[in-house]
Amino acid sequence: MTTKKIERIITPPAPHMVGDGFRVHNFIPSAHGLSMQRMSPFIMMDYNSKFYFPPTQELRGVGVHPHRGFETVTIAYKGKVAHHDSAGNSGVIGEGDVQWMTAASGILHKEYHEEQFSKNGGDFQMVQLWVNLPAKDKMSAPKYQGITNDAINKFQLPNDEGFVEVIAGTYNGVSGTASTFTPVNLLNAKLNKGATATFNFPASYNTALLVVEGSIKVNGSEKIPTDNFVLFANEGEEFIVEASEDAVVLVLGGEPINEPIAAHGPFVMNTQQEIIQAFNDFNIGRFGYLE
Repeated sequence: MTTKKIERIITPPAPHMVGDGFRVHNFIPSAHGLSMQRMSPFIMMDYNSKFYFPPTQELRGVGVHPHRGFETVTIAYKGKVAHHDSAGNSGVIGEGDVQWMTAASGILHKEYHEEQFSKNGGDFQMVQLWVNLPAKDKMSAPKYQGITNDAINKFQLPNDEGFVEVIAGTYNGVSGTASTFTPVNLLNAKLNKGATATFNFPASYNTALLVVEGSIKVNGSEKIPTDNFVLFANEGEEFIVEASEDAVVLVLGGEPINEPIAAHGPFVMNTQQEIIQAFNDFNIGRFGYLE
């Protein structure tokens, strides 16, 4: 195996609020070098770094909004998020859980801090990824994969060094819990101090990691602190993560979808005409209804 080298280390961009419940750093596509095409199939990443929300009787969050043409993946590290959609689905994403929503042909959605979490207040930490869909699947039926933490397959590292949660893809023979439309690897490495984990992805895969907790070394040399993002070059296959202290690392790698991208707000399609059609369909109620 040849080494997959670091192309760029990116410190968290200035945070901004999404609604009144999510204080996020947008890495993809806002940060330098992390365009939708460069990071495909990952076309958006908002990272709500650990942030304390005080108690409130109001439910902070994001009101009703549409999606079409991609999937949203919400990974909860701290806090709880509740959600509703126009197809009648609802639920709560608790700590350690993952919600994989295929918006595809279109859905209305809202998400907000879970009621009891809002009343108590507390640390809140989440990642939301948008994963693009190939043209042939963009207008497929919406669906959900609600993945509780106990349902996520895990690879135990030797000598009690920690474990790797395999949300999607494979790791050392362990298959991910989520199904995907194109090859995607999404892994949570939870490493004790001094532990190492080795990852292998094809050179062509767009590959990155986010340090969610602690700090790490990559390939024995580069030191990466908390909340920093690492983009790997599209060469080599293998890289090694070593925990300088207890660490949580989100690792993502995926086969690029080599198709045109037309994006506007909550719609990601292949042509501008399809974006116009999405707005038209939304305006005439084809996404359903949600209060």
